[in-house]
Amino acid sequence: MSKLLSLLFGRLPIGWLQLSHSKGRLIAAVSGVAFANLLVFMQLGIMGALNNSTIAPYALLDTDIIVSSQAGNTLTDSDNIAQVWMFQALGVPGVSAAMPIYIGNLPITLDDGTSVTLLVFGVDATKPAFVSRAIAQLLGQLTIENTALIDKGTRGIPPDVIADIIAGNAFSFEANGRTISAIATMDVGGGFLADGMIVTSDQSFFRLFAARSSAASNHILLQVDEGVSHDAVATRLRAILPAHSVKVQTVQEAAGADLAFMSTQRPTGIIFGFGVFMGILVGLVIVYQVLSTDVADHLGEYATFKAMGYGSSFFLGIVFEEAIVLAVFGFIPGLIVSMGLYAGLVSVTGLPVEMDVGRAVLVFLGTLTACTISGAIATRRLARADPADLF
Repeated sequence: MSKLLSLLFGRLPIGWLQLSHSKGRLIAAVSGVAFANLLVFMQLGIMGALNNSTIAPYALLDTDIIVSSQAGNTLTDSDNIAQVWMFQALGVPGVSAAMPIYIGNLPITLDDGTSVTLLVFGVDATKPAFVSRAIAQLLGQLTIENTALIDKGTRGIPPDVIADIIAGNAFSFEANGRTISAIATMDVGGGFLADGMIVTSDQSFFRLFAARSSAASNHILLQVDEGVSHDAVATRLRAILPAHSVKVQTVQEAAGADLAFMSTQRPTGIIFGFGVFMGILVGLVIVYQVLSTDVADHLGEYATFKAMGYGSSFFLGIVFEEAIVLAVFGFIPGLIVSMGLYAGLVSVTGLPVEMDVGRAVLVFLGTLTACTISGAIATRRLARADPADLF
């Protein structure tokens, strides 16, 4: 390691030699940085899963503009909107087609006593153009009463049942006094709001939710003429629809607003964000304590160098070298353990917790920055000291 660092730094790796001289301190410091990395990775992973599950339902849809109630917060947490606005929207230049969508939470109990909550999407089975291509191929089958497509990542549904559905065998379950048959699967993934999702025809939806009316959907999906700007059509719609009760968003704007709401206004997003901050703070404190103690233990040697004419940049270089070593050595085990915990979370909860390259690079750069800042703070005492006072 000394030879490698000598090649990298072009000089004797004094920082590494000081750290490795005390094996116990080095192990403790690396463990502390790894633990801080683990905290940040886990909080970012769960926050990422929250964000992914928030926008995952948009993958079911093929729409350009979404008209919703102002009282709604997200796609799946929305108030009802009068269908009269759909007919008004169809009269706006640039709007080519429209479809209402109905959303509801459906608690069910399986034969083994397991309770599962399903997020139900009711769509017009005769309009496959408004759903994703994978679902559109199956949408015609939903015209049969009380049939549904079920998310194959639904928590609580045994894997052999999902495999049986994929093989072509329907899975039936009781819900709100109705027998629903899951005739095929779709791939969405579990989330925080429900254990899974199903898609039914709007008629089957009304049988499941008898109190709901076709005149009051959760959203109105609009498609725009080819070659026409979505933003321009959205602006026209905002001009004629009542802004106090209706909001008009392109699908990209709606997904972005959902993410912002979940991250900044929902307690879960705020808590995970605070957890990331705490992980960074823990890393800063641990590295500062290690480097500050190391500087104090070697004040005599530093005083000698200072008396010989070495400037502050030399000492900063040594401490930054230590900071980089701690950042790299702490990041690697933190990354490996986090990947193992991610895999465990996915298998147990079904949440979309994934380690991507962007997150790993972000955490590594953050670790380097935090360690460097800690190193700069730790050298303040040395920078202000007079060589004669250090002996």
